[in-house]
Amino acid sequence: MLKSFKGFLMRGDIVTVAVALIIALAFSTLIKAFTDFVINPIVTRFQGGSSVGLGWQLGKSGNVATYLNIGQFISAVIYFIIFMAVVFFLIVLPYKSYQQRRGVSVFKEDGPEKTCPACLSEDLPKAASKCKYCGTDQPSPGAATAGASM
Repeated sequence: MLKSFKGFLMRGDIVTVAVALIIALAFSTLIKAFTDFVINPIVTRFQGGSSVGLGWQLGKSGNVATYLNIGQFISAVIYFIIFMAVVFFLIVLPYKSYQQRRGVSVFKEDGPEKTCPACLSEDLPKAASKCKYCGTDQPSPGAATAGASM
């Protein structure tokens, strides 16, 4: 049992995902510091005056529990966008190009699809000659465009 568990843990996919997670967590800390110490003061400055942030006080003045802090929400959205961009450009794209060099297709973009007229399944490849679900013959792509031009 331990041997099969070790085999599971040492698979290439698991190791790749673990490394990507560690890198993403490191970038998360870096980006969190950026939004806390650079973005938040800029967003807070838009409120002006001596306010604690960009937002509204809903209850007693000075009670942070009833302060509707829109600035923190805007900062969280900016954090999310920056984090996802970093993950995409520094983890996903290099991984995708590495796998392409190995001949493996990952994060494949969907090709054009068509709908089967018999069973109405919508995920058939455009060039399919038979439906993979019901087996009916499919019109060729050239026949559909020729009939549409008349």
